[in-house]
Amino acid sequence: MARKEPSENPGRLSQIVQTYKMTRQADPRIGLVIAGVGVVTFGVILALGFVIGHPIYAGILGILLAALAMAVVFGRRAERAAFGQLEGKPGAAAAVLQNVGRGWTVTPAVAMNKSQDVVHRAVGKAGVVLIGEGNPNRVKGLLAAEKRKVARVVFDVPVHDYIVGDGEGELSLKKVRSTLLRLPRTLSGPKTTEVNDRLKALGDLMSNMPIPKGPMPRGMRMPKGR
Repeated sequence: MARKEPSENPGRLSQIVQTYKMTRQADPRIGLVIAGVGVVTFGVILALGFVIGHPIYAGILGILLAALAMAVVFGRRAERAAFGQLEGKPGAAAAVLQNVGRGWTVTPAVAMNKSQDVVHRAVGKAGVVLIGEGNPNRVKGLLAAEKRKVARVVFDVPVHDYIVGDGEGELSLKKVRSTLLRLPRTLSGPKTTEVNDRLKALGDLMSNMPIPKGPMPRGMRMPKGR
């Protein structure tokens, strides 16, 4: 009888296991925390079940709610661990932007200087968002120049700009996604497409270079200025 070859697709369970291992490296107590949340949630619901005289139904409900609570806590801790690995690395903001979700068109590295301070662009129904990362003193000028260039092309749409960092007036990496999702939607679908098409004419410094997903390597050679 022929042996069945293992599936090449790791499957959902394997992905969860890999995520757990990655999270445990940054958060060694993750297992205890998740187990504690599950036990406490189940215990509280079961106790309520005894109080109202329906322990069996409460026990079933407790198992479901405990699993849900464990999944929520695990997801948040895994996200925190992922951000912890990205913070401080070049291109971290681009990696976050590329995972904001549907409805956003992201163009990494629309502007960059010799010190590898960089500006990324995202376009959605909220308008144009420019995200600068690097040395705050240098990236401010780079971001302002890019904003003026964008405004000349799409003067009739909102242009939001942020600098990623933990300093005063800066946007922390973990809040990039939530900040974009909270911006007011002012453009229709067709208008968003039009804005994207108009901005394509601007190009970007990295348009002729392969941009790897995730953080950019520190030793990447920069293109010569025009």
